[in-house]
Amino acid sequence: MRVRRFSRVAQLTALALAPLLAAPTQAADVPADWPSRPLKLIIPFPPGGAADSIGRLLATELGERLGQPVVPENRPGAGTAIAAEAAARAAPDGYTLSLATTGQLTILPALQSNLKFDPVKSFAPVALVASGSYVVSVPVAAKIPDLKSLLTHASQHPGEVSYSSCGVGTACHLTGVLLNALSQANMLHVPFAGSAPAVQAVLGGHVQVAVDTETVQAPHIRAGTLRPLVITSATRSPALPDVPTAAEAGLPEFLSSGWFGVVVPAATPTPIVERLNTEIVAATQSVKVRAAFDSQGLTPLGGTPAGFSAQIQEDLNKWRRVVNERGVTTQ
Repeated sequence: MRVRRFSRVAQLTALALAPLLAAPTQAADVPADWPSRPLKLIIPFPPGGAADSIGRLLATELGERLGQPVVPENRPGAGTAIAAEAAARAAPDGYTLSLATTGQLTILPALQSNLKFDPVKSFAPVALVASGSYVVSVPVAAKIPDLKSLLTHASQHPGEVSYSSCGVGTACHLTGVLLNALSQANMLHVPFAGSAPAVQAVLGGHVQVAVDTETVQAPHIRAGTLRPLVITSATRSPALPDVPTAAEAGLPEFLSSGWFGVVVPAATPTPIVERLNTEIVAATQSVKVRAAFDSQGLTPLGGTPAGFSAQIQEDLNKWRRVVNERGVTTQ
């Protein structure tokens, strides 16, 4: 009888606790009304660059999958810091997404200590989207046929050769720093607010060398207005098969790539982060997105939020070492 009485008490207790025990499971679900209105995707560069191209393509695909428009919002400036600050301040409700870059979350924080965002604490990583390499090029009118000629000319004329980048603290900037460090060329860095004006400055003859993404430079290379000297990858790009790799150009250590990913404000509910991850990863694997990425020399990524978080921390540590060892500044 005692055993049966204890069992009955246990049963009543279990029934009483059932709603409480079920609460975490219910809380782990995406809110039933999300998303009930358009979402926003902050892009840290002006129109015309790789980030803008990726962001708009992703916004369209993601909007179709979520059943709500995802509206791109370009917020350029301060080496992508303006966009990061806006994203960090946004309400953590799943309606504000931000396209993050290698430079924004791992290079800029290594260069500047007074930023109004923390690359780790201010955001919840959602998913990596794509990665790409960089190209060093010159105007076709320049009498520089290859990378060796450029580096020789720059070494013989210190302070006279400059390279453009898409902004201070970006991967474009640090790719130029790496080239200088490996070659002793000492080219001057001229930053711009985005890739489009940076490349236009080279095309217009205001800067001698372009250091920017393959995505941005490919149309100008195909049009015959820019002469590519090297691509910062270990293998040739299918999108630009005639451009020599770093090893083929005589500088095998000149390897550099950058990633693009999506983050949200730090306190965004985990179920929403996981739903966004699922849809973004599916988007990067779609036929339409993969074809667009292939044509631009981009590699689709994906993965988990935890994997993206680990990538951010790994690259943050790496670029901090580079900045300290090379004495890199914001100039």
